[in-house]
Parts: sequence; structure tokens; C-alpha cells
Amino acid sequence: MITPAIRPAALAGVAFCVLMMAVALSLEHIVGLEPCPLCIFQRVAVIAAGLVLAVAAIHNPKGGVGKGIYGVLGLAAVGTGAFIAGRHVWLQGLPADEVPSCGPGLDYMMDILPMQEVVARVLTGSGECAEIDFMLLGLSLPAWTLIGFLVLALVPLRILWLAIKR
Repeated sequence: MITPAIRPAALAGVAFCVLMMAVALSLEHIVGLEPCPLCIFQRVAVIAAGLVLAVAAIHNPKGGVGKGIYGVLGLAAVGTGAFIAGRHVWLQGLPADEVPSCGPGLDYMMDILPMQEVVARVLTGSGECAEIDFMLLGLSLPAWTLIGFLVLALVPLRILWLAIKR
């Protein structure tokens, strides 16, 4: 049985990913906020979700299995981003005496360490990721990014719903 197309939902998700990246890049290049390693990982998750959704929109599978695959892949990318943003929010909420010390920069770690160790070190956090450089309506940028990922999660969930809908 052919279910409704996923292209409209996938395109909406791609547009939301573009919006998230436009905000991030504007804050970096116009406002002058330097992204910490966790911010960069969140950007990678946004880009990954955008790519999955773009391919889903182009492919626009008719059957439930194809839709299900795109839904799961999109939800994995968004979930990873939400996890990283949540970790970032948690680090920012730590008392000052519990904040991890600042480690080497991401570029340096990428040059000398294997990727899995870089990921592990970044996710365990560093002092620079605990700094709050910008607040909007009482929420830090990682909190806003977490909200963005939760809103974005509606797209792969919609795609999964279309995959199982009979």
C-alpha cells in the first residue's frame, strides 16, 4: 500500500536545519561568538540531520520500509544532537568548583588523537564548554539548540508515522 509522500516533511526539516545553521554561523561571524567543541559537534548533528532529510526529500520513497529507514536515520542524527546539547546544558549548570578543566582545543585534538578519543574527550566536557557567553530570554545557546533539536525531532517522527500508517 502506498502511503502519503514524505517530501513535504523532509523539506520542512531541511529548511529548519538551514535556519539552525544560519543562526549558528551568524552568531559566530557577525556577533563574534567562538564555538566550543560541543557547539561544533552540535553543528555536525544539524548538518547530518539535514543531509538525511535532503536525501529523503529527493528519494521520496513510496513504501513504508524506505520511509522507516529515513525516519530512523533522521531520528538518530537529531537524537545525537539533542544528547550533545543536553550534555552541554548540563555542563553549564554545574557549580564552578565541579566544572572540568579546560583541555586542548578541538583542532589540536583532531591532529594528534584518534577520532573516538576526540569524541570521548569532547563529550566528557571541558571548562570552555561550561562558559555561558550569550543568553536569550533567560536561556543559553545550548538550551536553545536543545529546543531546536526537539522541534526538529518532529520531522523524523512524522516520517516514521507515515511509514507505519496504513
